[in-house]
Amino acid sequence: MMNDFTKSFFSRSFGLFLTNYRPAFLFIILLAASSAAQQKRVMTGSAAKVGTPANLKVAPDIEQRLAKFRRVQMPFRTTGLTIREQQLVRKLVEACGYLESIYWRQTDPEGLTLYQSLLPSHNQRDVELRRYLWINASRFDLLDQDKPFVGADPMPPGRGYYPASLTRDQVEQFVQEHPDQKAAIYNQFTILRWHSGKLEAVPYNIAFRAFLEPAAKALRAAAELSDDAGFAKFLRLRADALLSDDYFASDLAWLDLKNPKFDIIFAPYETYLDGLLGVKGSYGAAVMIRNDRESKKLELFQQYVPQIQDALPLAAEDRPSKHGLETPMEVMDALFRAGDLTHGYQAVADNLPNDPRVHEQKGSKKLFFKNFMDARVNHIVLPVARKLMEPNQAAKVSGEGYLQSTIMHEICHGLGPAYARTAAGKVDIREAIGPAFSGLEEAKADVTGMFALKWLIDHDALPKEKLEEYYASYVGGIFRTVRFGTAEAHGQAEMMEFNYLSQRGAITRNASGKYAINYEKMPGALADLAKELLETEATGDRARAENWFKKYSAMPEDLKTSLKAASDVPVDIDPVFSFAEKVK
Repeated sequence: MMNDFTKSFFSRSFGLFLTNYRPAFLFIILLAASSAAQQKRVMTGSAAKVGTPANLKVAPDIEQRLAKFRRVQMPFRTTGLTIREQQLVRKLVEACGYLESIYWRQTDPEGLTLYQSLLPSHNQRDVELRRYLWINASRFDLLDQDKPFVGADPMPPGRGYYPASLTRDQVEQFVQEHPDQKAAIYNQFTILRWHSGKLEAVPYNIAFRAFLEPAAKALRAAAELSDDAGFAKFLRLRADALLSDDYFASDLAWLDLKNPKFDIIFAPYETYLDGLLGVKGSYGAAVMIRNDRESKKLELFQQYVPQIQDALPLAAEDRPSKHGLETPMEVMDALFRAGDLTHGYQAVADNLPNDPRVHEQKGSKKLFFKNFMDARVNHIVLPVARKLMEPNQAAKVSGEGYLQSTIMHEICHGLGPAYARTAAGKVDIREAIGPAFSGLEEAKADVTGMFALKWLIDHDALPKEKLEEYYASYVGGIFRTVRFGTAEAHGQAEMMEFNYLSQRGAITRNASGKYAINYEKMPGALADLAKELLETEATGDRARAENWFKKYSAMPEDLKTSLKAASDVPVDIDPVFSFAEKVK
């Protein structure tokens, strides 16, 4: 039974859901509705007809922008799978499609309408624009500081989570005046809307019910096809969670899975899109199949997680013990991805869930996508390293070294403080730090990960002769990532790391424009930077985080010049799956 507010919300939101049907004239209707809701923030031009309207402002170099992404096949190989297992995978892929449709509504509803209006067109200009819209899942270019590449409106920092004109100061003022609304306003699983002059938080399970109900149904159908009782239980619990926004029980069940043959990521976990408060989760999904041979190699790292936590350069009271907690790790091939896992920055690994309650009780799961890792290393990291690093050090950059640094990066997402220690008491770090959290957390994982690799070598868990290879692979990865610019959290993090390490003399540039690592200075610089980042999270000091990144955020002119040498190397991959790309 809907209450009056729910009816009001659906009335206001119905225009967005009508995009399921996509008649061409709806673009004008939707744009008008969106403009009214967003205080007349309109997109230049109209997509009322099939194809790109002549007066729609589109960047003239879409073809060149597309060339920065290397299309890579990610096939679904059925060899060795039973018919039932193949059906299971297809049902999971079906479920992912519904999260894809929600994700676009979170990132850029108007961009979704434009994308859909271009689907029937075979005009080359329209095809290229459609593809670039898909890569970004919006009209805003990840590689160009989120500037619009179609239309003229700037990207609202709150994307689709908030009214377009809403500011952080307005939110904080509202919360001061209505403290009983704070939990709902800052909830990871709500969107905010103005209603009768007041901010109202609408739960995801209401806002996106039209997609979450069929997604839950598909997960339950997949559970019936699974021969793994634990996985089937998790799927049913996750289906329930979609309709309640309470993921805790299903997260615990997910961590209880023992070497599952099939696995999924299926939740609004990450908060990268939220540039206003930094707390709202975007839906993402991945369907994966286990790589047993590579997964067994991770057993070495699992046994040392508690000791690494104890060794971090951070006060003991801010380092909750990891002894007795499981740290499941899996190497998987991703058969299909949707939402925040398939647009923009292509993750090669994940550490989930992000809920600190789960971290305290059970830890977190580390997932490594081998097919995506191989594509990144072969097509991007190695070519960029050869262009930018001194030859003898570029030769040390390797797939194994990059994998080791990535493993430790993901492990260290789950290490350090669980909560911020503030004057107001124990506070979620994400809420305390605000929009700067995503970049801070990525940097923390990078730097403490390298600190941890050195610790493992010092304690004879890894061979000493590998240290230079690890450092070279880490720096090679930095040169790959800074090409995203600082509008993206990983790019922001690694730009800061590069500048700090350069200031400390751990990275230097020679007269020919090539960069070199000072292997003797690297350990101390990384340890000091790890301490800075860990303490910032532990204290929840928003100003400290913002000032630190501001100090080290700008790309040096010398680096800009050197990066031109790698202009012919793609910035990222554009995965092509065996399953159709669909968004409703």
